[in-house]
Amino acid sequence: MTSNPITVTAAFLFTVAVLALGYAAFGFWTMLIFTSGFVGGFVLWLVFPATPSFTAIRIPYFLALALFALHRVEEYSMGFFERLASITGTMTPDVASWKVIMLVLLSVGAWLLMPVLVMRGYRFGTYLAWTFFAAMGITELAHFIVFPWFAPEPFSYFPGMASVLLLAPVAWWGMWRLSRGA
Repeated sequence: MTSNPITVTAAFLFTVAVLALGYAAFGFWTMLIFTSGFVGGFVLWLVFPATPSFTAIRIPYFLALALFALHRVEEYSMGFFERLASITGTMTPDVASWKVIMLVLLSVGAWLLMPVLVMRGYRFGTYLAWTFFAAMGITELAHFIVFPWFAPEPFSYFPGMASVLLLAPVAWWGMWRLSRGA
């Protein structure tokens, strides 16, 4: 099933908006990491144009959502954002800043709305599903691929690593289900 140009344009503009807010809130380097989830999800959505039922992705979605919440707790409690700020040289913005609020509303808010859109058969909902699973299954791998280079001891624990061991495979399962269009 191909997407109509309006849906593709809306998905592209949504991707650009998330990346622009990511840049405004966290700077270039962190935005570059976001790119893998949002641009990657956009590209995967175009490459695998099926519109699966929400039933096909329901279990990986809710598992990934719960594991993402656990991941955020691990990051917060282990000082991820302080470590990220020391790497990038960009101060972590206040969580109540307009940039962070808009970024959370756009990304996480859309991911929470995604089940309803997918259940109604909207292609934009499938795009959001791809960005969610790509962000959880690709972007979060930065905890193993990028961040260990900046750990105090090379390749030691970096905040958020432990929960990614569970989160990423669940997201891969979700991407597999999306690609099948089941």
